[in-house]
Amino acid sequence: MHRLPAVEWLRENALAHILVIAAVAAAAHILVRATRVGLERALAPAGSDPAEAHIAAARRYPKLATLISLGASTATFILWFVTLGIILGRLGVELTTYFATATVIGLAVGFGSQGLVQDIVIGLTLIFTDAVDVGDMVEVSGQVGRVERIGLRFTTLSNFLGQIVFIPNRNIAVVGRFRRNVVRAYMDVQVPADAAADALAERLHGLARGLRSQHPTAIVSEPELVGVREVEHGGWRFVRLKFRIWPGQQSLIEPGFRQRIVAFMKTVDESYADWMVTVILRA
Repeated sequence: MHRLPAVEWLRENALAHILVIAAVAAAAHILVRATRVGLERALAPAGSDPAEAHIAAARRYPKLATLISLGASTATFILWFVTLGIILGRLGVELTTYFATATVIGLAVGFGSQGLVQDIVIGLTLIFTDAVDVGDMVEVSGQVGRVERIGLRFTTLSNFLGQIVFIPNRNIAVVGRFRRNVVRAYMDVQVPADAAADALAERLHGLARGLRSQHPTAIVSEPELVGVREVEHGGWRFVRLKFRIWPGQQSLIEPGFRQRIVAFMKTVDESYADWMVTVILRA
């Protein structure tokens, strides 16, 4: 029995092929990583932490960061496609055969996987219609989080727990965008007529800071004491507190913290009623 020339040639040069294949695969992986990291660092502010380069770039140039995310996904696909072709070429497969086969398979997949086409079209639509940018805080398909990446198939969010959530682009029907990346909560606490308003305001502010120390992730910044205000035609006063909250965590304030404030105010004035504390939420 005569061995095929290609098989004989492959066996005689097995070690060389393994080394070349390993080198090509490693070079492709390094090139993909270097391209992505290099682009992100080029957009980051000077002197910023490299680990936070992606976040810094998204804040400064959200649209450009989004396009880089999409470009990086596309470049990754192309690099690995070409790398696979080179590897198969070293194994004796003709590149024309590889590309022809890939084209036929691509057409078959395209006809059979309409969802893939939907993912790509919707992903491009999200980018070029300004619906979503990298770094935005959004609510998509019941998930609330910060957009980390928009790819050809998935939009990636980082949620309140730090969990990375991959949402197929075709499942994105409605996008809720938080323009300031937070939900603002204004709490108005009515001051009893015989109470010292300024002293009471400081105590309420202290309770608010204590809440923030318990939930530093959900309440994204120190609560603000807006001050003591007086209703012009009612003759009564109230203390206003302002919170900035991670979207979806409003229950910490309403009803959670509100109930605590009502209980505290009852120790100041036994006749204090629930309706004297109100909360207004703004996105």
